[in-house]
Amino acid sequence: MVVTEVKVKLVPRTDDKLLAFACITFEQSFVIRDIKIIQGTRDIFVAMPSRKITDRCVKCSSKNHLQALYCNQCGTKLQSKRVRADERGRAKLHADIAHPINVRCRKHIQEAILKEFKAELTRSRAPGYVPPVFEDDYDAGPEDVDIPSTPVGGMRAVEEGPLEDSPASSDKPKSS
Repeated sequence: MVVTEVKVKLVPRTDDKLLAFACITFEQSFVIRDIKIIQGTRDIFVAMPSRKITDRCVKCSSKNHLQALYCNQCGTKLQSKRVRADERGRAKLHADIAHPINVRCRKHIQEAILKEFKAELTRSRAPGYVPPVFEDDYDAGPEDVDIPSTPVGGMRAVEEGPLEDSPASSDKPKSS
């Protein structure tokens, strides 16, 4: 499996742990979008795309997120104990859309994405930096693209640290 392209879009500075979104293409044939680059407690890691798990209202059968207290459709109070625990005992609120099924594949993907992330961070510090526009930014037309006026200050500063061969990044589960 050959990685033929990686694109990284830095996220404007916030107090959130989300640093960037990535898109990876394999052998010019298969693409995975909405991969998150996250600052963990010990290291930067890659979280594959996921969706929120929902269940249905007993009254109107409308879908609601598991953390919702009331039905979005009819307003009925929902049961409080609807969340199932994963194998570690944590609340399972998200389901993966796409993910590697072994450590070797996860490491291969993570290394490629984090390499491009470091390169994009370096580019973002240059005068006149213009962030890349992803072709899947469907909600923004050419006139709606928000280009930051401060190339360096507008992007999150990330401490330089070990991105590869880190035990914390080898098969770290996604945090929500």
